[in-house]
Amino acid sequence: MPNNQFKRGELYSFITGMASTAIARRLQKKFKQEGLEITIEQWSVLYHLWKLDGMSQQDLCNATFRDKPSITRLVDNLEKQHLVKRVPSKEDRRMNMIYVTPEARALQDITMEIANQTLNEALEGVSPEMVEVSKQVLQRVYDNLS
Repeated sequence: MPNNQFKRGELYSFITGMASTAIARRLQKKFKQEGLEITIEQWSVLYHLWKLDGMSQQDLCNATFRDKPSITRLVDNLEKQHLVKRVPSKEDRRMNMIYVTPEARALQDITMEIANQTLNEALEGVSPEMVEVSKQVLQRVYDNLS
């Protein structure tokens, strides 16, 4: 028996997509209000590099769920803004490792604070228990389809 509790026309991807888009739009608006000239897509790359500096472009593809052309474009633009630098890999000369610059490090605290504020706004009125259940359900859906 199907476990789909949604009415006709209600889809997981539609609901999660709407929430994700609303959060991204709010975050982009707040970055702009603070005079930060980075996009949400660029910020997501920086976020992963702040966690693990010196990732390959393929690792960034995997971490951000983006394809190679998208990551190449994002890294190109971040490099033009002096927020990342490409360094040839010591193990494989065909591969570049991506590192954040001091300018990008300077953005870390303020952008993370803005992201935390935005998530707090998004989760207003949602109990920690509901958040945990939602995370578990979405992880299970992802795992089922991976």
